[in-house]
This record gives sequence, C-alpha cells and structure tokens, in this order.
Amino acid sequence: MAGTTPSQTVGPFFAIALPWDDGPFVVPEGTDGAIRVHGRVLDGQGAPVPDALVETWQAGPDGRFDASFRGFGRCPTDPEGGWEIVTLKPGGVDGQAPHVAVSVFARGLLQRVVTRIYFADEPGANAADPVLAALGEAERASLVAAPGGRFDIHLQGPHETTFFAI
Repeated sequence: MAGTTPSQTVGPFFAIALPWDDGPFVVPEGTDGAIRVHGRVLDGQGAPVPDALVETWQAGPDGRFDASFRGFGRCPTDPEGGWEIVTLKPGGVDGQAPHVAVSVFARGLLQRVVTRIYFADEPGANAADPVLAALGEAERASLVAAPGGRFDIHLQGPHETTFFAI
C-alpha cells in the first residue's frame, strides 16, 4: 500500500471560485457612519501578495450578529497587495472589544489564516479584551489597526501578523 501523498497548495483561483457580488461592501458606499478598513497583504519578504483574498466577518454596531446587519465582506487583493472593506464599526461582543474577524486565503497556504482587527480608538475596551490580554505586547500590537483603519497583513517575517488556530 502506498503512503499518503504530500499536501499541496491550491490556487490561486480566488477570482474564479470565490466571487462575492457585494465584494468589499459590507454596507453600501455612502452609508451613514461607514468606515474603510484597508491595507496590504505582504509575504515574508515584505513583497505584496497580488492574488490573495481577504474575507471579513463582524457584529453590527450594536454588538449583535443578526439579520439586521450582514457583517460579511470579501475583497481580492490588487497588484500591490491592497485590499479594503467598507463597513460600520462593530460593537463589542460578550466582553470582547469591537473587532473584525479576518480570514486570508493566498498562494502557498494550505489553509486560510485567521486573525482579528481591533481599533486604536478603543484603548479601554482593548485593554479589557480577553483575547488581547492573552497575548504578548508585540502580538497585541499586530492586531490593532492604525488610526484611519490601516491594517497590513504580514503572512510571515519579522512583522508577522498574529494568527489564531481555529
């Protein structure tokens, strides 16, 4: 009997297999209170990943997951690794600070990587967040978007974003 075959990466096929009609618009552009969360996906050498897919999921501004707010967005990266989501700032959920859950699909990954985006203008809530509290200072810092919503995702390397095993 032959042994198992080694794992292989799949893709990049994201533009073909995972389109989302609303793309990066969790809410329509121009929605009252809409914010732009954006950045670049970068590899271990700091080079842009032009064929990744960033998927987000979040609670509504009231901190609830329900039919009144879809909370889902999906954005392929551009040639410079850029991505953006237009959404409403989420409320806190179950004692956690407001955050956006993020999955990244990219070439070279056997499975998606999962992280979170927290907001710099929530220092009190971030300090009390149990997920952030379980991390070291550098790991916490890698999860907080810069003012203005900039959040670069470093897949590897010295500035690697903190990813979670789920």
